[in-house]
Amino acid sequence: MPANHGHPLEPFDVPVADGVLVGCRGGDGPPALVLHGGPALPDYTEGLAAELGDLFTTFRYTQRGAAPSTVGPPYTIESHMEDALAVLDRFGIDRVWAVGHSWGGHLALHLAVAHADRLLGVVAVDPLGAYAEAAEEMGASLRRPLTAEQRARVDEVEELRRRGEARDADLQERWALIWPHYFADPAAAMPVPPRVGVQCSRDTNASIGAHFEHGTLVDGLPQVRLPMLFVHGVLDPVPLWSVDRTASLVPGARLEAIPDCGHFPWWERPGEIRRIVGEWLRAR
Repeated sequence: MPANHGHPLEPFDVPVADGVLVGCRGGDGPPALVLHGGPALPDYTEGLAAELGDLFTTFRYTQRGAAPSTVGPPYTIESHMEDALAVLDRFGIDRVWAVGHSWGGHLALHLAVAHADRLLGVVAVDPLGAYAEAAEEMGASLRRPLTAEQRARVDEVEELRRRGEARDADLQERWALIWPHYFADPAAAMPVPPRVGVQCSRDTNASIGAHFEHGTLVDGLPQVRLPMLFVHGVLDPVPLWSVDRTASLVPGARLEAIPDCGHFPWWERPGEIRRIVGEWLRAR
């Protein structure tokens, strides 16, 4: 198993409800819970955790609804937060840094609102922020480079997903079409992770939408008193304005924008996440 800045990686299992969350611990320093995006993807954050491995002891796991983890429904913001806390409890960790990417960054923000007492702070890397309009703009941005035929197929799969009729193969096809356009240079995209878990994808996104409508983050983040860093690629299909507005909700939060970078900074601009987070921690 590969090392994390010279520190061996240690696999772990966390029993939850009807299954287990499968994860890995590495690095050295204060504890950090690394939350991957998706939802309904297996954990792909090995490179992110490796960059942060001399700043934090990282705990990353595949979320419910995706193999190799075996935890089933419900798939909601609340159940995903309960899973994150279960990982902390498994290791006897009272408080942790929440380091989240994409949907995982969105989940970290919900943890900050609902469970601030369990966090040391938040590092949100290219997160889905607090505004539903940003999710819509991201979808339009990912569809724009596609051919008319490809856009029609993406729309067809989305409709199948909303009706609960999409198959895993449908989601994987859609995912492969849009994946390269998360990157500033689509030709240099990292390998496509398998997208699994039709129900997890549908139900978790429905829960995200419900919280957008309720204003959970817009109303809750101004009450958070935790150190919070947002890192975002300027060319990310998740619009920079949404992350800027989300960061402005949190007293004292900082936003660092990375030029010539899309949605995956540790792949597209190696070392930038390590530099930005390290400098921010030293300046606190």
